[in-house]
Amino acid sequence: MTEPLKRVDQSMTALDDATITFDDDLLPDDVRAEPADPTTGDLDLEARSGLRRVAGIRTDLEDVTEVEYRQLRLERVVLMGVYPYGDAIGARNSLAELQALAETAGCEVLEGLAQRREKPDPATYVGSGKAKELRDAVIATGADTVICDGELTPGQLRKLEDVLKVKVIDRTWLILDIFAQHASSREGKAQVELAQMTYMLPRLRGWGESLSRQGGGAGGSGSGGVGTRGPGETKIETDRRRIRSRKAKLAREIAEMKTARDTKRQSRVVNRVPSVAIAGYTNAGKSSLLNRLTGAGVLVEDALFATLDPTVRKAETPSGREFTLTDTVGFVRLLPHQLVEAFRSTLEEVAAADLVLHVVDGSHADPEGQLAAVREVFADIGASDVPEVVVVNKCDLADPLVLGRLQRREKHVVLTSALTGEGLPELLQVLEDEVPHPDVLVDVLLPYAEGALVSRIHDEGEVLTEEHEAEGTHLQARVGHGLASDLAAYGS
Repeated sequence: MTEPLKRVDQSMTALDDATITFDDDLLPDDVRAEPADPTTGDLDLEARSGLRRVAGIRTDLEDVTEVEYRQLRLERVVLMGVYPYGDAIGARNSLAELQALAETAGCEVLEGLAQRREKPDPATYVGSGKAKELRDAVIATGADTVICDGELTPGQLRKLEDVLKVKVIDRTWLILDIFAQHASSREGKAQVELAQMTYMLPRLRGWGESLSRQGGGAGGSGSGGVGTRGPGETKIETDRRRIRSRKAKLAREIAEMKTARDTKRQSRVVNRVPSVAIAGYTNAGKSSLLNRLTGAGVLVEDALFATLDPTVRKAETPSGREFTLTDTVGFVRLLPHQLVEAFRSTLEEVAAADLVLHVVDGSHADPEGQLAAVREVFADIGASDVPEVVVVNKCDLADPLVLGRLQRREKHVVLTSALTGEGLPELLQVLEDEVPHPDVLVDVLLPYAEGALVSRIHDEGEVLTEEHEAEGTHLQARVGHGLASDLAAYGS
């Protein structure tokens, strides 16, 4: 966090009518710098830092094929939130999270306003009076963009911009913009573009009267010449058609990538390699935990949504049993449904896992809210029935009362710190106990010439006993069905 929120609507009060203010000690400590370490993805971090937005570039409108495509080059912003009565703490946390999102996108947050009302105004999101007050704040601060803490309808977006005379974006488009900055793989870029197209389609806006121009069709009157008169497509209809065509192409590409991902996953299933998914709220420390457990060296950054492309690494339990550990994209409150749909093939890594390590930031102001937000996405992708272990990370910075509360409320909790290594032995023991064991018990005598099969039993199975006899190696082990069929000829 670089700047505290400087203002809040004086009409928004707590239950005891005390005025709410935002300052540094009220903002949750969501991020922490990691120590210099070869496992923290320093090279990726350096490359990403080189792509930061450049100070001095201002938000503007670009006329592309006579349609206003929003090129987000944000710099100086004012935040605006609408929250129901009686939820002062939730409003404070939500606006603080919006500030973190804005700063991750490269913005300088100048001011934050909030309004208490039962529901957003259907016309301008904040009502006409508050819209004028927001306009005054924009003029006073010299802001070029207003970010609203919610998803605005196309009508609300248009009318609010007409009042404020600056660009207005909502929480959904802000998150999409962050994803667009951070996506690096071909699949991730395609998923983000599909989500952006889905969001953009109903929000295309005209550029003057040019979008009412028509062409094509025969007959009627006009001066376009033979074959050019009569009703035809307007420009905005043309661009809508192009976007639909692009969406269909992206959906096909993602489906093809999903096939490749399913093939790899099926290979692990055939060989019965257990899978563990690390999931949780954004910036809870999932990638740091993966680096600690496997030395993966994936990017760890002091920002929200640092990880978009899933990383799969091989790991071992303390007894030597192999399993895969998958780092997944982080979730957030009110995660745009366009992203959930676009990233569904990636999120299926969680639904297909044998165990989920649900990582939550113990030092956050509302860890229970983080758990609830993530579990909503679990339900949407069909992962609610996957066995879950709650890993409370950053326990070295957490309030002991909060840790005790989480331990009482959650069934299976492990307290860890990826920074200091605290609690990692306990987590490894949980993995030892919870990672599924191979299904088939075999008792085989393998000739010494079949050393490759002995190696596969050690790699893919769980060896119970091993003896070297005159005829060969005698093993009792638990293995997967595929390996068991290969060993059937050597059973005793």
